[in-house]
Parts: sequence; structure tokens; C-alpha cells
Amino acid sequence: MAPNNSQSGGLTRLLMFVGILIGVFTPIVYLMERNLESFYVFKTDELHDLAKRGIEAHGNDTAKIVEYIVAELRENHPSHVNPKWNVPDEWVFNNAGGAMGGMYIIHASITEYLIIFGTAVGTEGHSGRHTADDYFHILTGEQWAYVPGEFLPEVYPAGSVHHLKRGVVKQYKMPEGCFALEYARGWIPPMLFFGFADGISSTLDVQTLYRTVVLTGREMISNLLIGKI
Repeated sequence: MAPNNSQSGGLTRLLMFVGILIGVFTPIVYLMERNLESFYVFKTDELHDLAKRGIEAHGNDTAKIVEYIVAELRENHPSHVNPKWNVPDEWVFNNAGGAMGGMYIIHASITEYLIIFGTAVGTEGHSGRHTADDYFHILTGEQWAYVPGEFLPEVYPAGSVHHLKRGVVKQYKMPEGCFALEYARGWIPPMLFFGFADGISSTLDVQTLYRTVVLTGREMISNLLIGKI
């Protein structure tokens, strides 16, 4: 009977520890959830206006649009923006929900991320069901989206914003080349599981996974160190 009592005691202690963690963190998360807006650095209308001005200034020249956007963001938010858009090592593949494209992290923190995401050849996949609102500012090309029960696609051309609300899921497609300024605000860490799942379960691209973790961790930690949650 002793081994059984020992196992029972260990399980009891584990459950007590889990219960204490839940009891401690639940009110903290609840309070933060009610005050999420106060943690945000970027504004949705600011980003939409900036994306549109970049398109107006540079047409279909994606590189120039990205340069324009990052330069102004760096000027307005110097402590929170990674300006190295033209450094090849700052770009990585992103495989998520079956879709594949290139990604450059402008900002990553606990409550926000801002990236350039896109592809020159087209892609399609599952949007994921996320713990943050996602704003997809189309810079060049088009994005299409589909919701079950509808019979026509949602079409988002350059200059438009596809707002995927928190908890909502869609099928999406970039039929040809398409690049976007993607902004998410809410709880970012749970979204990382979706971002890493394909790399772990299908592509097995360890090098890309490693680079993604390093870049994301670097940006999140650097923001935490200056008090940005």
C-alpha cells in the first residue's frame, strides 16, 4: 500500500500546486484583460493611414513600401521597432495553418505583434482561431477569405484591411504575390503555438523554427526589459 499512498500524495501536491497557480494568475489575467488597451503602443487607424500612404507613394514597389512604413514607425516608436527590414537574416519562412510565406518582425511583445508577411508566389491556408484581433493591411496584391455558409469570397485589395476578430476562423488565400502589414493586439503568446505547429508536425524545418524562436524571443524580451508588456 505504501507505493500507492506515495503516488496519491504526489498527485495531491501536484493538484494543489496547479490550483495555487490558477488562483494566483486568474485575477492578474482578468485585470490585464480589462486594461489591455493601456498596454498597446500602436493604433489601428495609425497603421491603416501609414499603409495607405506607403502605397500612394510607391505603387506596387513592395520593398519601397516596406521601407517607407518601417522608417516612419521607427521615427514614431523608436524603442519598440526593429528597423532592420533590409537585413536578410531578419526574414524567415512562416508555415502556419498550411500557408507559407516570408515574415519580418517589426515588433513583438506580450500584447502586440507587428510584422510584414507575404509571398511572391501565392499561398492558402487556415487563419487559426486566435486570442488576439488580427489586422491584415494589404500592401500589394490581394487576399481572399472564405467563411462556411457563404458562397462568395471576401476580397481584400491593396489599401484595404482584413480584420479577423479574436476567436473567429476563416480560410484565406493569396492567389498570387501578396504582401501585408499584419498587426495583432491581444494575448500574443498563445498564438505562437499555431505559428510553430506546422514546423514541428509537418515541415520539420528545425533551422527556420530556431530562427523564428530567436527573433521572436529577442523582440519580446527587449520590450519587456523596457516595461512593454
